[in-house]
Amino acid sequence: MKYSIGIDFGTLSGRALLVEVETGREVATAVKMYSHAVMDEVLPDGVTKLPPDWALQHPRDYLEVLAETVPAVLAEARVDPADVVGVAVDFTACTMIPVLADGTPLCFLPEYEHEPHAYVKLWKHHAAQPEADKLNALAQTMDPVRLSRYGGKVSSEWLYPKAWQLLNEAPALYARADKLIEAGDWIVLMLTGNERRNACAAGYKAMWHKREGYPSKAFFRALDPRLENIVEEKLSPDVYALGGKAGEISEAGARLCGLLPGTAVGMANIDAHVAVPAAGITTPGRMLMIMGTSTCHMLLGSEEKLVPGTCGVVEDGIIGGLFGYEAGQSCVGDHFDWFVKNLVPASYRDEAAARGISIHKLLREKVASQKPGQSGLLALDWWNGNRSVLVDADLSGLFIGMSLTTKPEELYRALIEATAFGTRMIIDTFERYGVPVDELIAAGGIAEKDEMMMQIYADVTHREIRISGSAQACALGSAMFGAVAAGKAAGGYDTIGEAAEHMSSLKDTVYRPIPENSAIYDRLYEEYTILHDTFGRGANDCMKRLRALKREQNA
Repeated sequence: MKYSIGIDFGTLSGRALLVEVETGREVATAVKMYSHAVMDEVLPDGVTKLPPDWALQHPRDYLEVLAETVPAVLAEARVDPADVVGVAVDFTACTMIPVLADGTPLCFLPEYEHEPHAYVKLWKHHAAQPEADKLNALAQTMDPVRLSRYGGKVSSEWLYPKAWQLLNEAPALYARADKLIEAGDWIVLMLTGNERRNACAAGYKAMWHKREGYPSKAFFRALDPRLENIVEEKLSPDVYALGGKAGEISEAGARLCGLLPGTAVGMANIDAHVAVPAAGITTPGRMLMIMGTSTCHMLLGSEEKLVPGTCGVVEDGIIGGLFGYEAGQSCVGDHFDWFVKNLVPASYRDEAAARGISIHKLLREKVASQKPGQSGLLALDWWNGNRSVLVDADLSGLFIGMSLTTKPEELYRALIEATAFGTRMIIDTFERYGVPVDELIAAGGIAEKDEMMMQIYADVTHREIRISGSAQACALGSAMFGAVAAGKAAGGYDTIGEAAEHMSSLKDTVYRPIPENSAIYDRLYEEYTILHDTFGRGANDCMKRLRALKREQNA
C-alpha cells in the first residue's frame, strides 16, 4: 500500500494527514498548536509591544510542526516511510518571511529577535493598509487591467504592501533580507533545499500573471524607486505551476521530518485553494466555502471575468486549464471566538461547565429555535475588516438593533447571520459579473460541527449546501498534490483530476433552504446591504475616522 502526506499550516496550528493513495482513506492525523500562536500584542521577549493591526508569527513554530506531526502519523499508522510516495504543504497566505540567502529567517538572528519586522507577517497583518492604499491609487492609473483582476483593489494582506511597509519602517532590515518568501515556499525550501515560488501564491498574492508575469519595473519604480527591482532582488522571476514536483526530501529535510531522502515534494499551495479538488471540485459552477477563523470562497470558471471586490482570478491558479476565482471574509470563526472571550456572562459559563458542554454549544442551543428576525438585530461582519467585496481592512464591526432585553445568544446569532449575508454578497457579485454559482460545498471545522449555522447559510443564500467528505480538506488536498508530485509510475497520479477521482468525496448531508426562512432573510439582507454600502462605500466613513483616532491615541 502506498501513502501520501499533506501538511496544512493554518492560523493557529499545523496538521499532518497520512492518506492512502489508492482510495483517499485518511489513515492518521496529528496536530501541533503553534507555540507562539499569533503575536498581535507583544513579541516573544514579553517586552516589545506591537502596534494595532499587527499579526506576526514565529517560523520556528512551523518547523516544530514538521518535526512532531509527520513522525506522529507514521508511528500511529505503523507506516514505513519507504511507503510514502509524496508530500505537499499548504499555507495561509500571504504569510511573508524575510530570510537570508540560505533560508534562515531574520528573527532567528540574535540581533533581530527584538525587531518586529524580522518575524513572519501573517495573512491577517493589516498594518500595511497605508501602503496598500498608495499601491491601489497608482495601479488604477498605471496598470488598471491587472488591478481589475483582483476586484479593483489589492489588500493590505498581500505581499507588496507588507514588503513596502518593511522597507518604509525598517530599511536596514529590508536590505539585510536576501529574500521575502511565502511561508509555504519556505517550507518547501526547508524540505528540499530548492527555492520554488508556487503559481498560486504568486498569482493571488503578488499580482503575477501567467502570460504577463509580475508588474513592470516602471510600476515598482513609480511606487518607490527602492522597489524597482523587488522581483529580482527579493522574490524570483521563476514561478512554478501547481501539480509539479518541487524537488525531493533532502538529507536535512529528512532529519527535520522523518521522511526518507528522495521522497517527492509537491509545489506549495494556499490552504483554501488546495481544498478545492479535495472536495471533488474540478469543473466550473460549484463554490467551495472553507469555513474556519476566516472563510475563503473558491470557484472555477472557464473564462476570465473581471469581478469587482474579489481577491483574484488566476489562470491555472487552482486547477490546470481553468480560471480560479478567490473571494473571502476575514472574520468568521474569529467573531465567535472574540464573542465568547469577551461578552459571555459568568452565569453562562457556569451553566456550560455544569452540563459539560462548550460555551459555543450553549449559545447555539439558546438561540436555535429563534425565528429569523425575531431578535431585531443586525450586524456587519467586519471585526477583521472586509476582504470581499470591499477589500478594506480599515472597516470594523457593527451591531444595530440592541435594547435592554437583548440577550448574549441573540448577539451571537446575529454574528452568524452577518457572516451568511457577507457570503451572499460575494455570491451575488460573482453572478452579476457573469460567473455562475450553482451549488455550495462547505469544508472546515464550522461546516463539520455547526448544523444551525449551515442551515442559516442555506436559507440566506437560497442554495443547497453539501459538506466535504473530509473534515481536513486542506490537508487532504495537499496529500493529493503530494501523490501527483510522485506521479503514477511511483504509485501516485499524473494529474490532480485523476487524484480527485480516487481520493475526494462528499458527505451525504445536504442542507436545503427553508422557503419561509429565506423570505425573512431576504428582508434582512436588504437592510444588511444598506448598512454595507453606507459604511463600506464612503457614505459614512465613521469606522475609518474611529480607527484613525485609535491609531493616533495608541501611537
